[in-house]
Amino acid sequence: MASAAAKQIAAEQVVAGFNRLRQEQRGLASKAAELEMELNEHILVIDTLKEVDQSRKCYRMVGGVLVERTVKEVLPALENNKDQISKIIETLSGQLQSKGRELNDYREKHNIRLMGEDDQKQPPKENGDGSKPSSAGVLVS
Repeated sequence: MASAAAKQIAAEQVVAGFNRLRQEQRGLASKAAELEMELNEHILVIDTLKEVDQSRKCYRMVGGVLVERTVKEVLPALENNKDQISKIIETLSGQLQSKGRELNDYREKHNIRLMGEDDQKQPPKENGDGSKPSSAGVLVS
């Protein structure tokens, strides 16, 4: 009986670890999507301001305060921000790919199958006595 309880606790820890990795991956993807939207906004504003007279008044939000500047002053700062956001997105993409590999390795190591996955990929092998082997894997919904 103690062995069954230990296996149950171990399975729960494996599932908890898997769910933690998936949550981290979702967080990275969410942040990357948020930054992509911000990048698109910067590109839109930069494209608009390039066609405007450089001495024209321009308002920019800085730390929650609306500041009056000229297009000539604001445009370089916006382009710098756009470049920084692009670099952060590249970094997040790399982290997201790394997290995906880590998640797949974890799945393979612990023989985790997700609900709805095609079980027909690998038909179960029979043991020498004609019975099917018991599954030591974990099913995650």
